[in-house]
Amino acid sequence: MKKNIIILRDLGLQHWLYTFQKMHDFTNNRNINTLDEIWYVEHYPIFTEGCIHKKENIIFLNNIPIVKTDRGGQITYHGPGQQIIYFLINLQRRKIGIRQLINIMQNIIIDTLDSFLIHAYAKKEFPGVYVDQKKISSLGLRIKNGSTLHGIALNIDMDLTPFNYIHPCGDKNIIMTQMKDINKNIKIKEVKILLMQTLSYYFQVDIININTLTI
Repeated sequence: MKKNIIILRDLGLQHWLYTFQKMHDFTNNRNINTLDEIWYVEHYPIFTEGCIHKKENIIFLNNIPIVKTDRGGQITYHGPGQQIIYFLINLQRRKIGIRQLINIMQNIIIDTLDSFLIHAYAKKEFPGVYVDQKKISSLGLRIKNGSTLHGIALNIDMDLTPFNYIHPCGDKNIIMTQMKDINKNIKIKEVKILLMQTLSYYFQVDIININTLTI
């Protein structure tokens, strides 16, 4: 039964450090009876550095906070208008490998974008999702006790300027884009609904949607 349900929590706009701590609390306290969860969240402006830290990827912080985290990957930016999906999934129980999960995450984004007539694709050697050679979605994960933390971020309707202050994902050639620049009629609420439907399809589960600003 637990494999057939995933709890989705819509947390709204949250400070990154608060969500980071709650995500680890959830993972540390989960047991064999804990249902998997997926969290929707947007963050106040912040740069986060993954396990691969290189100072040369920082050009100018412009008073935006920067924190080190335990996910894979390098530096990225989070801000309002970017929909983040945190995957708190027991891989062992679902019998999903990490590469399979990454493919699922990328396909969820690609299919959702396709519903808005945005053609997107993944690159085998560079995790994430791209549109016209520009990056629209970045991902980073951590595995702890057989379960995942962190997830994937989709740029919908945000200020992309801070991406110019870093080399996103450690690549100076990456140019970031967002859904609003391609389809002016995009609304985050509609994107979230399509993401939920696509999540349900790829995981073959019922999604129980809980709207809450606290965890």
